[in-house]
Amino acid sequence: MSPPLLEVSDVVRTYASGGAFSRRRVTAVDGVSLRLDAERPEIFTIVGESGSGKTTLARMVLGMVTPSAGTIRFQGTDLATIRGKRARLAFMKQVQPIFQNPFEAFNPMKRVDRYLFATARRMAGLAGDKDITEAADRALKSVGLSLAEIRGRFPHELSGGQLQRVAIARALISRPALLVADEPVSMIDASLRASIVNLLRDLRDRLGVAIIYITHDLATAYYISDRILIMRRGSAVESGDARSVLDNPQHPYSQLLKSSVLSPDVPATAGARLRSEPETHEGVIPHA
Repeated sequence: MSPPLLEVSDVVRTYASGGAFSRRRVTAVDGVSLRLDAERPEIFTIVGESGSGKTTLARMVLGMVTPSAGTIRFQGTDLATIRGKRARLAFMKQVQPIFQNPFEAFNPMKRVDRYLFATARRMAGLAGDKDITEAADRALKSVGLSLAEIRGRFPHELSGGQLQRVAIARALISRPALLVADEPVSMIDASLRASIVNLLRDLRDRLGVAIIYITHDLATAYYISDRILIMRRGSAVESGDARSVLDNPQHPYSQLLKSSVLSPDVPATAGARLRSEPETHEGVIPHA
């Protein structure tokens, strides 16, 4: 029997409050656990308001922050034991981030195709120009774009939705088993968010990649998630099947979130798709 894809066990993360030498401690994440099975790729959503600890938890899963207590295992390997450049690179190939603001993920003075080519060399270990170009084009096509459309363009020449697609394509070049998407639609125009949300679900189905989706938005969480974990002040207050939790929340905080945030316009059936508007930008071919 293969180990879980990801196993987070009672993780805690504390920080000094008032400076590095302060004795006061703030607990950003307090005893959170979750598990993703290797055999069944899913979208596992972590929901919470700003300050709930969801981003800190995501950064621990990515190996960017070390837990103060507890363990995180990826494919059976404790992240605390991953040391050295080669081991770190092997982990990064399998676990890729998608950040909140695509415009901050790309240098405005650098053409976006350069990022894809560099990732193909470093993460996929490709050397020949033909193989690198094909890998970049294949990844872009998996998100509804192509290398011909974005070649030579700078970030400001793409719409927010298209640039986030490029960021997702870049993450897919190494063929990861897990994507960690931290608020991937919050900085995108509302009319384009549905296209990214639909894309993430399609990637789960077509490529078999598991996704941790971090959000404060219960509307997209209700639509996209297989399972959900709701965080408040660093702790997990409720978790389980997404539809069951959000249709009938048991914790008072979950009930409050639902009553104040959840939109009645979200599709009620699991197979439905959010309606997306065409992405348009001056000089750029539209894409849904």
